[in-house]
Amino acid sequence: MRKWKRVEGAEGPRFRSALAAHEAELLTSLVTSLSGMLDDRAASAPVDELSEITGMRTGNSVPPQDDTMKRILPDFYRPATEHPAGSGPAESLNGALRSLHEPAIIDAKRQAAQRLLDTVPPGGGKIELSEDDAHAWAAAVNDVRLALGTMLEIGSDGPDRLPPEHPMSAHLDVYQWLTVLQEYLVLALMGQR
Repeated sequence: MRKWKRVEGAEGPRFRSALAAHEAELLTSLVTSLSGMLDDRAASAPVDELSEITGMRTGNSVPPQDDTMKRILPDFYRPATEHPAGSGPAESLNGALRSLHEPAIIDAKRQAAQRLLDTVPPGGGKIELSEDDAHAWAAAVNDVRLALGTMLEIGSDGPDRLPPEHPMSAHLDVYQWLTVLQEYLVLALMGQR
C-alpha cells in the first residue's frame, strides 16, 4: 500500500493510493466478514409491532454477547461512579438507547463497508476516492481494526510484536497494516502529509 495522496480539484478533493492484489483481497475479505457480523446482529433484533405501526425501527435492547460486537456496538452510557442501587439504571438507559439507535448505527456501518467494497479495486491497483468515499473507508477500516483488535486482545499497552511462532502473529501484522492504512488516510483527509 502506498501513502494516500490528496489532490485538490474543481469538484473537491480526491484521495489516491494503490493496493497490491493480496491487500485488496484481504481488505475485501475482512470488510465482508464485518458486514456479515452486522447483518447477523440486525437480524437478531426482536420484531416490534409498534414499529410496524409507527414506522420507527427498533433494535436489540440488550448488548451483544460477543466481545467483538460489544466493541463495535458499545454501550451508550457508562456511569461515572457505581450506583448504590446497582447497575439497573444504567442498563435500563442503555437498553432504551440501544433499541432506538442501534438500527441506524448498523445501517451507517454497513453503508460505509459497502462503499469500501464498491471502490476497492478487484485484484489490486490504483484507488481514487471522493471525500465521502474516503470518510467511508476510514470508518469501515476503523470497524475492522476494532474487531480484529478485540479478537487479538490488544489494549492500550500493546502488544507491538508477537513471536513469529505465535499462532496470532500474522493477525497482529494485519492489524498493524490496517492501522497504517487508516492513519495515512486520516492524515490525507486532514490535509496533512
